[in-house]
Amino acid sequence: MTARPASGLLLAAARSGSGKTTVTLALLRALRRRGLAVAGAKCGPDYIDPAFHAAATGRPSYNLDSFAMDGALLDAVAGRAGDEADLLLAEGSMGLFDGVVAEEGRSGANADIAARYGWPVVLVLDVSGAAQSAAATALGVRAYDPRLTLAGVILNKVASPRHRRLVEVGLTRIGIPVLGAVPREAALVLPERHLGLIQAGETADLESRLDRLADLAEASIDLDAVVAAAGGRVPARESGHSSIGHLPPPPGQRLAVARDAAFSFVYPHLETGWRAAGAEIVPFSPLADEAPPSDCDACWLPGGYPELHAGRIAAASRFLDGVRAFAETRAVHGECGGYMVLGESLEDEEGTTHRMAGLLPVATSYARRRLHLGYRIATLVGAGSLGAAGQGLVGHEFHYASEITPPPGPDEALAEVTDAEGRPLGLAGHRRGRVSGSFFHLVGLR
Repeated sequence: MTARPASGLLLAAARSGSGKTTVTLALLRALRRRGLAVAGAKCGPDYIDPAFHAAATGRPSYNLDSFAMDGALLDAVAGRAGDEADLLLAEGSMGLFDGVVAEEGRSGANADIAARYGWPVVLVLDVSGAAQSAAATALGVRAYDPRLTLAGVILNKVASPRHRRLVEVGLTRIGIPVLGAVPREAALVLPERHLGLIQAGETADLESRLDRLADLAEASIDLDAVVAAAGGRVPARESGHSSIGHLPPPPGQRLAVARDAAFSFVYPHLETGWRAAGAEIVPFSPLADEAPPSDCDACWLPGGYPELHAGRIAAASRFLDGVRAFAETRAVHGECGGYMVLGESLEDEEGTTHRMAGLLPVATSYARRRLHLGYRIATLVGAGSLGAAGQGLVGHEFHYASEITPPPGPDEALAEVTDAEGRPLGLAGHRRGRVSGSFFHLVGLR
């Protein structure tokens, strides 16, 4: 363990939709252009934003989750996130205090992360439809949690110079610094789809978009004041060649991982942990009709957007035949979208049913959409890629597709599941032979 010079800052908001990601990316790219060693992180279970952080900074970005990660894992991941950086800028999710009912410090809220590491908070304050009254929101944020320090606010969606002056009158009255004022600029909003932003790898002209956001930050945010506001500590990175924190061992030492526009939702700390434990990750693309490499000893199909590519996946015979052949002798696991593809069929948005791999007795539908969202605590029913029978896991679900086949019985279920507050959700996922899967995205051990 070595001393870390890095400091931290949490960029948060009072609610979703305030523009945290836009402002975070603008700051990350602008500070990088100034020569600062800046790294990003994402509070909470988000699969998409870390890839944008990485594109903006040229450094890996990781999730920090006070509910799904125990203290050892959280510190290990934070240490990786801030490794060799001067500043670790963490982006919040939802509202600053939004989480589950849990003991203090373990609610999953952004505030837990800032409190654990002593990181000051910069509030992104959406002032559309408000003027002096916006100060009341900032005042409430400052007063709500005595563990936190509110360093200042960045105003977002400012309509005019007059609008800014009126907002600043209220903030001056309560003594909260304004660190920037970002104008309402629709052209700078990143495109979205049903699970969030269009993925970084699919966003057209991403580099030029990030540079335009950096130009916006240079023009509208006091970057020196933002950097000066940082504080607290970033844990030292774990030394040596070992697993990161409290994670299951890798499912194989040479692990085939599907990676393309349909399969991309892997938490960065999970892959980093596998590599730290000595595993080699070998990517392949089902959309390019590639089979899992035959020299691998396990296969992992992550979540993503198979519902948007169902016809193409169904026509990918080399991939489907290859994963079936692979499963005859080696372990295969699918998370969320990967689980859907390992099933019998997938119904797309238009109601067309596409044949999938047929390795698990489940059929799914994106046409019959219903939001499934929340933390999941799972106890494995049988042994498999995720561990031995009885192993406790914690993770998250966020999807709109639904299972249209009956729930699994205990002889074929992957796990018994509860929500974050311990309410039973029954048996979930499937296992058959060496194949397993569920809608559950693994974060860590329980």
